[in-house]
Parts: sequence; C-alpha cells; structure tokens
Amino acid sequence: MAAPGPVHEALAALPLVDHHCHGAVTADLGPAEFESLITEGERWPGMSTFDSPVGVAVRRHCAPLLDLPRHAPAADYLARRAELGWREVNRRFLTAAGVEAFCVDTGYTPHPVTSPARLAAASGAAGYEVVRLEQLAETVAARGVEPGEYADVVRAAAEEAVRRPGVVGVKSVAAYRTGFALDPARPGAADVTAAAARWLARGGRLDDPVLVRHLLWSAVGLGLPLQLHTGFGDADVRLHHADPALLTDWLHLTSGTIDVLLLHCWPYQRQAAYLATVFERVHLDVGLALHYTGPARARAVLAEALEITPYRKLLYSSDAYGVAEFHHLGALSFRQGLADLLQSRVDADELSLPDALRYATWAGRDNARRLYGLTENEPARDSSGCPTRKV
Repeated sequence: MAAPGPVHEALAALPLVDHHCHGAVTADLGPAEFESLITEGERWPGMSTFDSPVGVAVRRHCAPLLDLPRHAPAADYLARRAELGWREVNRRFLTAAGVEAFCVDTGYTPHPVTSPARLAAASGAAGYEVVRLEQLAETVAARGVEPGEYADVVRAAAEEAVRRPGVVGVKSVAAYRTGFALDPARPGAADVTAAAARWLARGGRLDDPVLVRHLLWSAVGLGLPLQLHTGFGDADVRLHHADPALLTDWLHLTSGTIDVLLLHCWPYQRQAAYLATVFERVHLDVGLALHYTGPARARAVLAEALEITPYRKLLYSSDAYGVAEFHHLGALSFRQGLADLLQSRVDADELSLPDALRYATWAGRDNARRLYGLTENEPARDSSGCPTRKV
C-alpha cells in the first residue's frame, strides 16, 4: 500500500457522487437477515458470512462507527447494531460515506427500503432516481396490455417515467434476464408483437430476448444515460453471459447516440476498460466489487480498470443495497484504493500531482455530475417530488 499523501487527503475530503446504489432497509435486522444481506450468495448452515472478505471488512471498517473496536466479534457487532436501531445505524453509515448525491435504482425492493429522498436526507445529501426498465415493462404487463399495443405502451410509460422530477437515468438488468449474447439489431414491430404475445400468455418476469432487446433500443431514444449491470451479481446471473464485451456489436450500432454506464464489471473490468477506450460514450465503474473485496484489494481492482481507461470514463458507485454499511464501505474502499493507486504513480513520477488530484475529482464526483446533468444549484427531488439538499 502506498504511504498516505496529498491524493489520500484530497479523496478523503472529496464529497462523492454515488451514481448507482439502492435504498437502505427501514427495519431492524436479526442476525440471519443481516448475514443474508452481506452476501450475493446465500447464508448456508454451518457457515457465517462474517467469515468472508466482505464480512471481515465490515467488522474492521464499520465496527468503529458503532462505537466498537476494530475486528469486533460478529455477535458484538450485531448486538450493538440492534441496540442503536436502524435509523441511527443508517444515519451513521450514510453520513460517514461522505456522499453529496445518491442516484438510486428504485426497481429492486424485496425488502422495505428508503426512497431516494429519504436515503439522502439521512446524511444531508441529494437524492435522484434511476428507473429500472424491466420493472417498468412488468408493471405495464400487470396492468393489462394487448400484444399489438405493447411496444407503444411501454415506450409511452418509459417517456412518462423519465419526466418525473429527480429522474436522471435508466437501467437494464439484461445481464440477469438473458445475458448479452443477443442479436444486436433493433427488433421489428412484428417480432415485438409476437414476443409480447408469448410472454403475456405465460406471465412471470420479463426474460424474452426480443423484448429485452426492445427495452435496450427503447432506452436509446429517452435521452438519459443507460446503466447496464455487468459481471458479478447473485446466483441468478450467468457470469459468462454478463461479459460487457458481448455488447460490442450493439455498441457499434448505437455509437454516439446514448451514454452507456457499465456497472460493477468484475471480473471483466479489463473488457469494460477496452469498451470505454474505443467507444466515445461508454463509461464504467467497479461498483459492488469494491465492498466485496474491501479496502485491502480495492487498489488491485481499480488498477486493472484503469490500465487503459480514459480518466474521464471512470465513475464511483457503491451498488449498496439493504445494509447502510455498504454505502460507507464502498465509499471507503473507493477512496483508499484510488488514492493508493494514483499516489503511487505520483511517487514513481509516472503522474504529476496536479493531474492525480484532477483525475481523483473527476472519478469521485465530476464525471457523474457531467453525465447525469447534476448542477450546483438544481434542487434534487425524488419521484414523490420531495425536495432534498442541493448538490
């Protein structure tokens, strides 16, 4: 690890923009519930998720914020968390994250979680919304729609959704539903109608390849950045189908028309770096990989992502969901990992200090501000119109 230096000081003080995250749970969690929320896998009998890299990182870096010693035993950690209650726990970790704006994916809610405004209000930040396209299409289907009307109704619903106050982007989980090895071409109207008829007849979640392609192409016309989950996720994803390099042909067809944000990427951060290097409007983060590896390995993941990536293309996200510890741990891992990496290059005379400070600010805040149109004097509002602090 590089010795602390000016880059560490600058990143420690920099208010971040978390351009992709989720809400924090609004309930007290029992031990089993908490452990299930700090893994992308399952909580298996005879094993504790505290005995994993992410569990160790929680006990090392989150315990002090609960007034516990570093490396506190899991039982002590959970007992103190319960004693404080979820509101105080959320406040402490969200404030410690040092985030000035959260862009919140509101389309994943298996637990009751905070809205963008409520998440942000816990730390005095700003809250924005990211609309999940698959959930939007499933809502359309649940309300009832004829196959021949499906394309027009989904398009109208998407256009209405992105006009809501505080909406700054859209997201697709195509990586989970079909993977990226899709026909890159825009599907024709007859193909969409036929696919809609099949899907509406059987029901369930949207996982038809034609309709997923239709959503991706629909996003092109919405005028907002498109976030795409890539790489690491829970057992529902087929990892070899979530390689962002599989999007290459689609990116050629849509090149120059839309900003594409590749989320998370691990273990495909090098493939994502290639795409960000050769396509003008492709950008990336390493998202949830950072809190799962923790500060101990964040530098290594970021180093691979930044081997060739232009510095204007890297963003920060936590992908935190459920436990507010992940909002804090993601920010801490990003700050420390990026600072270690950039400071080491300064110390080796491979990078000037002014450049390193500029690139750190770009990645932590300014790249997201530019892409999502966040401004100094624009009040943020969530989907209910509730105002939050100005960015």
